[in-house]
Amino acid sequence: MREEVVVSRSCEAVMIPSGEKVLVPQGAHATITQALGGTYTLITDRGLMVRISGRDVEAIGKTPVESAQASESEPLTPQKLEELVWDQLKTCYDPEIPVNIVDLGLVYLCDVKQREEGAGYDVKIKMTLTAPGCGMGPVLAADVKHKVETLPDVKDADVEVVFDPVWDRSMMSDAAKLQLGMMW
Repeated sequence: MREEVVVSRSCEAVMIPSGEKVLVPQGAHATITQALGGTYTLITDRGLMVRISGRDVEAIGKTPVESAQASESEPLTPQKLEELVWDQLKTCYDPEIPVNIVDLGLVYLCDVKQREEGAGYDVKIKMTLTAPGCGMGPVLAADVKHKVETLPDVKDADVEVVFDPVWDRSMMSDAAKLQLGMMW
């Protein structure tokens, strides 16, 4: 899916793959190359590959994605919250690969614990990257933290990027392998 856009106001973006923050100026022309999980990967008229997310997507004429919510008819148990966390993790994407981080096999741990004070939950996530030197690691971790902390009753999300075990494509789900043409 490619879509041409004109940036309606200057907005912050992250360069891919370095992870460096840049400002895309008002009036810039760009092509959307990936639109998944509320983030957009663009190639600007200056040849930069950037990722735009959050409220800044309005600058390219898109609506920010709302976070997942619990059903008001059922109580929020630790198990239900963990389901919501996994659902939220499935909205996080590597900006260069059109598969979510769960199906890529990048999430090694998701632990939901009731706070000692009793009000709300803390979530611990351990995740990895497809390439250890990827500059997008801190960006993906911040995306995960932000999305998980928007869930009801989550007070803190601790996201740790780890490299043990080292990721390899055998960790991908069959659906991800099929989507990427890696099923033989």
